[in-house]
Amino acid sequence: MELTQATVNDLLDRLGPGDGYMYLPSDLDPQHLTDLLGSRYGAPRTLVLDGFTDPTVDESRGAAILAPFEDRGVTIRAWAYGDQWVGTGTARDAEGIERPVLVVAHREVPEPLAVAADEDVDWMQRLIRITGWTSPAQRPDVDWPEVESRLGTALPSDYKRMVETFGEGAFDGFLDLNQEPWTARREDGLLIWASTEHEDLYCWRADGDDPDRWPVVVRSFDGEDVPFDCRTAEFVCRILTDPHHPFTMACYFDTHWFMNYRESD
Repeated sequence: MELTQATVNDLLDRLGPGDGYMYLPSDLDPQHLTDLLGSRYGAPRTLVLDGFTDPTVDESRGAAILAPFEDRGVTIRAWAYGDQWVGTGTARDAEGIERPVLVVAHREVPEPLAVAADEDVDWMQRLIRITGWTSPAQRPDVDWPEVESRLGTALPSDYKRMVETFGEGAFDGFLDLNQEPWTARREDGLLIWASTEHEDLYCWRADGDDPDRWPVVVRSFDGEDVPFDCRTAEFVCRILTDPHHPFTMACYFDTHWFMNYRESD
């Protein structure tokens, strides 16, 4: 079997939208399949390595991927993608032969709690819940004093928490989180903290000495600036879940995730 992205599409179509798995021909290179899936879904999480299952794996971390193989998994890696887990690697079949596998399973994320109009919300905790994030902090040791000194300004505290928590990647595989702000629009008073393939720039209007009071501004691909009176984490929560937001991502997925661009150390 020649492995291409078209082949992967065909295999996933055969598995269908629900739970499913298949053993693949023994001569198929499982690492090549992992690489093809990684180019779609980002860095995987390792659930089983050399026959040993990560003891932290539970339903929120992809346990459904392992169910078809019981204790026969040899190396299994998985990705969150909307309301699905997608997994691949190798497992032993009924005859005890190690073979490549491809598996999909339902992924469920708790519904975000309702927010009262006057409620004091920790929007970062809400964002973690919305994305079903269960991994440890990806960049807990960012040297923010050095970054802020180099940029010549302090940065919003929730943005710093966001980078420390999620690291390099994109919300719903679409909204790229900058690991430090871009300064290309600084002459316009804007610092860019995220972007999309549609060339929209997600910025702060860097007015005043308190970065936690900077409003979010989206500079659209046609150069229009659209301001929002909220902080960074709240803005991301709202575009993920509010179908009526002018920059909504809720129309693409009902279940959300953060796609990592590299595996954590």
